[in-house]
Amino acid sequence: MESQAPVIHHLAAGRPQDIQDQQGRTFRTGIQKQTADSIILRKTGITGNDVADKKNHGGTDRAVCIYPLEHYGTWEEEFGRKLDKAAFGENITVSGVTEDTVYIGNTYKVGSAVIQVTQGRVPCLKIDRRTGCDGLMKRFTATGFTGFFCRVLQEGTVQEDSRMELVKEDRRRISILYANNVYFHERGNMAAMKRILDVPPLAEEWRRKLEKRIQNLK
Repeated sequence: MESQAPVIHHLAAGRPQDIQDQQGRTFRTGIQKQTADSIILRKTGITGNDVADKKNHGGTDRAVCIYPLEHYGTWEEEFGRKLDKAAFGENITVSGVTEDTVYIGNTYKVGSAVIQVTQGRVPCLKIDRRTGCDGLMKRFTATGFTGFFCRVLQEGTVQEDSRMELVKEDRRRISILYANNVYFHERGNMAAMKRILDVPPLAEEWRRKLEKRIQNLK
């Protein structure tokens, strides 16, 4: 169980738009969200929220993106840059839950909605371009501090002052941090991949990729 009750700090949503990176290059992305007082969680995603790259982002298994507030200070100190709210395109910024204490399959009540953890986030270079922190994407994968995705089990509304409560902890206790380490750094660890695959709520994309890796190892 978490050592402290999670606290929601920021909510954000937004549709894809053209933005410029530090070099003045324009690119289209959904990573630059607008902070909100409330968001509506649907099984298909968040109302007023969308992604530009539908092949690699979005979908029901990745309807909600959550990022721990605790990592903001780490990245600000390391890169010497003050970060905006929802700097990584997350929908909910929360303290009290980090990748090592969140298990795939955990179910949380947030506001009037119920969500279930499905996978760690797979970062892309748009994180570097959005924040101006060159090398941040690589640090995300090196540390496993990626944040995580959830599916929506019960649709509802989340307010900035809503509570986030653990409803059920998955008994297999496969943390996002453990899964991230295997996914990014232990591509040949068949036993570890099978442990992750043993969690039924695992996102289908991760399930397909891990199964393919195992087949390639045989």
